[in-house]
Amino acid sequence: MKALGSDAMVLAVLEDHHTAPISEKLRATLTFLEKLTLTPEAVTSADVAPLRAAGASDAAIEEAIRVCFLFCTIDRIADALDFTLPTERSLRWVGRILLRMGYGIGSVPG
Repeated sequence: MKALGSDAMVLAVLEDHHTAPISEKLRATLTFLEKLTLTPEAVTSADVAPLRAAGASDAAIEEAIRVCFLFCTIDRIADALDFTLPTERSLRWVGRILLRMGYGIGSVPG
């Protein structure tokens, strides 16, 4: 949770990103990703308009979609193969690595 500098803000986003104290750009992105995750068949090009209106660049939108895709894919594979949930200790270890290296190492160049 230290990535954003505020445990309270992260918890507020996890509770409800619609009411959390975050930028409109982040709120629009999270709302879009929520729809993309829960009802991908219902997503249209019109769903991207609020992101652009909030100031998200096309490159940022594409990267958010890539990260969402990767998380959803891994989640479905983990469910299908009945992966064991990581411990809190291992989650913190991975979190430190991601804070240091970022997600760029696993993203698609372009």
